[in-house]
Amino acid sequence: MSDSFRARLRALPDFPENLPDFDPAAAPQDPAELFRQWLSDALAAGVRQPHAFSLATADGGGHVSSRMLILKDIDDDGGWQFATSRTSRKGGELAENPNAAMNFYWPELGRQIRVAGAVVELSRQASAADWDARPASDGSANPQWQLYALKPREIEFWQARADRHHIRHRMVF
Repeated sequence: MSDSFRARLRALPDFPENLPDFDPAAAPQDPAELFRQWLSDALAAGVRQPHAFSLATADGGGHVSSRMLILKDIDDDGGWQFATSRTSRKGGELAENPNAAMNFYWPELGRQIRVAGAVVELSRQASAADWDARPASDGSANPQWQLYALKPREIEFWQARADRHHIRHRMVF
């Protein structure tokens, strides 16, 4: 059974044949600007929810978990913003270990963006404004809602290639 499943997995296609080209030497120096360009490309290619990313966190004991979230903004200080309840599992893990990694994946373009670094809590006012801006907002307050900013320690832009010589553009801060 395992060999059959393995063969089935190996037979699945990896990436489309016609992938965008990427030259790291010609890329903007500002990772936020490059991200915005790639996000525009993803929208133009019809990628659904290109602002969705996997957030990986770990508790104080180093036990890792991940889940999907939505990017809220990239602020002027370079913080990649997301939000959750302080009482959620990820809120508790961030309180114990304020480090995280996010990964955006756009298979239609063969692109991934990985962002890793320290996470800081933003102000109560910013958190309340984010809560109020949610599509399902009814005007009620949620004091447990927290807006966070991941301050990148490293960012990697990854472009798949049909010849499997994938391009990695890593920035370390």
